[in-house]
Amino acid sequence: MTAGRQVIDATRLDGAITSVPGGVAVGGTRVPLEDVAVLLMGGTTTISGGALTKLARYQVIILNCDWRGVPDLVAYGWSDNSRIASRHRAQAELSEPRRKSAWQAIVKAKILGQQRNLEFLGIREAVRLANIRKEVRSGDPANCEAQAARVYWECLFEGTEFSRTPGGEDRLNSLLNYGYAVARGFVIQAVCIAGLWPSYGLWHRNRSNTFVLADDLIEPFRPAVDFCVATMAPELTLDDRDAKRRLVAVTSEAMDRTGASVATSMRDFASQLAMYVEGDKENLSPPSWRPSTGDQLFDEGEDG
Repeated sequence: MTAGRQVIDATRLDGAITSVPGGVAVGGTRVPLEDVAVLLMGGTTTISGGALTKLARYQVIILNCDWRGVPDLVAYGWSDNSRIASRHRAQAELSEPRRKSAWQAIVKAKILGQQRNLEFLGIREAVRLANIRKEVRSGDPANCEAQAARVYWECLFEGTEFSRTPGGEDRLNSLLNYGYAVARGFVIQAVCIAGLWPSYGLWHRNRSNTFVLADDLIEPFRPAVDFCVATMAPELTLDDRDAKRRLVAVTSEAMDRTGASVATSMRDFASQLAMYVEGDKENLSPPSWRPSTGDQLFDEGEDG
């Protein structure tokens, strides 16, 4: 079945999710699943075995959320991709040079998205990110990703004394954590549909993390979430439904000037990686985020 692009947010549902013909019932309201990608559940939500089967059949990723609304558990159905065995084997046998080359391309795409965010917002330090991006080498031995992050976070929320802390509970970190978690759900879905092995990453290594590959592939998409948070009204917090709605809607935004949405770009990127690991594609070309509108954005070195 075709993967969907919508999110069901049932984090505040004090009730049950059950199976009904053609979809599921969320608190008694029927929801068709043809265009659903991710289901968010909360601590007061229950779900039936029939609903789990239905969600797996429609390739919907389930994210259970903690009391803050930040996902802390993920569930997904088995992939029915016909090339899953060969792709898992190809991932395991991928050479170190090709692995490092792929990570180089991902880091450059991520920094380009960060650079574009700063340029769009009129922040002069975007030029520093452009210079750092040019220095990224195979495997990123100089850790240009971290160098760029230090510049980026110092500038993006200037005047707020912001410090990026994964799991942080202050306003900005909470919004970023939620947005990244939702985006990660879409990337996990894309990885599974492509028949890739989610626990076998290109660069990230964590024996307790089943989805290290998703943590690799999400990097070029993080700037889309960053831009949403940076342009959000300062009074909005994760307790506001509008804030969550905007963060969920990031996946429907255009990723770049091609017009492809962030969610579509995630699926295309996972499919591209599958071809890359099997040797059907020589180079990996990750998408790079571009805020909508703005001919003022500079384009130098997009292909390098």
